[in-house]
Amino acid sequence: MTSFLHPIFLALLLVVVAAPAAAEKADRGKPMEILADKSGSADLKNQVSRFSGNVVITQGTMVITADRVEVRQTPDGYHTGTAWGLPGVPVTYRQKRDNVDEYVEGAADRVEFDGKTEVLRFIGNSVVRRLRGKEVIDEITGALIVWNHASEQFSVQGAAPVGSGPAGRARAVFTPPAGSAAASTPAGGKTGAGPR
Repeated sequence: MTSFLHPIFLALLLVVVAAPAAAEKADRGKPMEILADKSGSADLKNQVSRFSGNVVITQGTMVITADRVEVRQTPDGYHTGTAWGLPGVPVTYRQKRDNVDEYVEGAADRVEFDGKTEVLRFIGNSVVRRLRGKEVIDEITGALIVWNHASEQFSVQGAAPVGSGPAGRARAVFTPPAGSAAASTPAGGKTGAGPR
């Protein structure tokens, strides 16, 4: 059963908690709602908030789900946070990209964010996708994916080898932009014109 937070407590949390800089810039100015099945607390002296039990955070187009979340405010007013999943139930993240009809979504065992650098770190069994509607345009998988919202750049690392087994490989799949010459050229680089 989802518990709703007292309005005064929620107002304090909106001061203490902030999402990473959004791909959709308008999201930053929208109210944040945090729901949790088990508990929620705010330590205003130490500027830390914690929630647990089927946590859902929404702010504009951004939605994060996790088993538990901890958010801290730094002395210079920025926010950092960590969200943890459960075995087999990862943290999920979804947000609209700015000025295009596309979304970025991701999942990992743990997600860390830094509001000052506008960076999300997807840690453990990580996947990040760019979607246009329901179509996956790009997909990145690896042990660690670092996604920078401000520059829209990422890095990915594979997992370290376990025993004598192969390492988990970093993988990225990119689709050419719709309407581009690359998207309309068949595999092998030949166009439909044929030899002359």
